[in-house]
Amino acid sequence: MYSDHLKTITMEQAYQKAALTGLPILKPGTKILFANVPADGHFNPLTSLAVHLQDQGCDVRWYSSAWYAEKIKKLQVPWYPFKKALDAPGDKIDEVFPERLKYKNQIRRLNYDMIHYFILRSTEYYDDICEIHRSFPFDVVIADVCFSGIPLIKEKLGVPVIAIGIIPLSQSSKELPPPGLGMTPSKTFRGRCKQDLLRFLTDRVLFRKPNQLMREILGKHGVNAGKSNVFDIIIQKATLVLQSGTPGFEYTRKDMNDNIRFIGPLLPYRHKKRQQRWTHEKLEQYKKVILVTQGTVEKNTEKIIVPTLEAFKGSEYLVIATTGGSNTKALQARYPQHNIIIEDFIPFTDIMPYADVYITNGGYGGILLGIEHKLPLVVAGVHEGKNEINARVGYFELGINLHTESPTPTRIRSSVEKVMQDDKYRRNVEKLGNEFSRYNPQELCAAYIASMLQPATSNIIILNRNRKPAFAIN
Repeated sequence: MYSDHLKTITMEQAYQKAALTGLPILKPGTKILFANVPADGHFNPLTSLAVHLQDQGCDVRWYSSAWYAEKIKKLQVPWYPFKKALDAPGDKIDEVFPERLKYKNQIRRLNYDMIHYFILRSTEYYDDICEIHRSFPFDVVIADVCFSGIPLIKEKLGVPVIAIGIIPLSQSSKELPPPGLGMTPSKTFRGRCKQDLLRFLTDRVLFRKPNQLMREILGKHGVNAGKSNVFDIIIQKATLVLQSGTPGFEYTRKDMNDNIRFIGPLLPYRHKKRQQRWTHEKLEQYKKVILVTQGTVEKNTEKIIVPTLEAFKGSEYLVIATTGGSNTKALQARYPQHNIIIEDFIPFTDIMPYADVYITNGGYGGILLGIEHKLPLVVAGVHEGKNEINARVGYFELGINLHTESPTPTRIRSSVEKVMQDDKYRRNVEKLGNEFSRYNPQELCAAYIASMLQPATSNIIILNRNRKPAFAIN
């Protein structure tokens, strides 16, 4: 046993596992440091991978916000706090940066967030991690792809860094519109010319300030980022980018970086010993069930939850709303109708098998989970990168993208009825859900990390969860 918090696993057991799975294995005792931007969508997906790697006998530790300390400790993973880094949890971002609310324009707010929430934190993250490295000489760092310290850690500490793609792939491409605007690829010559112009304007005008700032900060530390934009720098500098999702939920491009690998939907850790599953007698009383949520970050329930409840109160549909703890009691009093259930939290794995449509503002993890459960979608979200996620929902016809933060009850009702009536949405989401099922994200991640740390094992075949060859690591 390598430490009190490690699983007991011998090399013999590890090799037995490798023989059974056909996958390369990490050496027991491999030192791994996780790190994340302090927001739920950046932290939660990494938890399942951390537990899996610890089960393989790795020495897993985590650098993160105090906001996640208890959750990390419940995973039996040692925690390192932010010291120099500003601790600004995602659901308190408006309290820490109240001036961001002045920017109603999507581009201006995104610029503000990129600079203040992400880029300016890069050197703070790096300084903290350098201190951790002196007492815990980790072999590899695993961080979400928005963690701005990645280039400094890899280039200056000389430690490989795995970036986990917890948002849609943000790499720029000559075949696509610029990332960040929520635009979908054009198939016409005129449209492609417009994309070319927009990529130039985005880099040189719309996102000029964050791009310049990121390059300046890295340059002062001896890291050359060339003329790349913020979206590309982290992907280019990461040793590997393990992208949550599959090719079927990503725009096709021939110029994808060769350090990018799809791993299937990497979803949060689910405790095996959980209390009784959530259920409700009303689930048997209605033929159709609508699930609506805004996640935990968005506190304004008037944006999606209230319009949905207004649209369907007293209807023939059962509407289940999860608030994330925002205004739950007030909403329960406001909407006492029999066909409405409002709760702080319901495990989606319990309710999604019953649902027929999923209405959401477009958090990436929730979208992936909805697709995994083969649920047609109605999405309404613009800020915090949700425009990119929701654009893909509409582009691949997995549901309807409303292109707004605040849809009306009328638009929500008509969109829900359309995805219920038009079978193409269900067919498309079922096809993609089946593609998801062919991936085992945790095993694939572990195999890619092992292959990176042990180059002699790199020329192997990755198996999907049905143990059939899926693709090769090279």
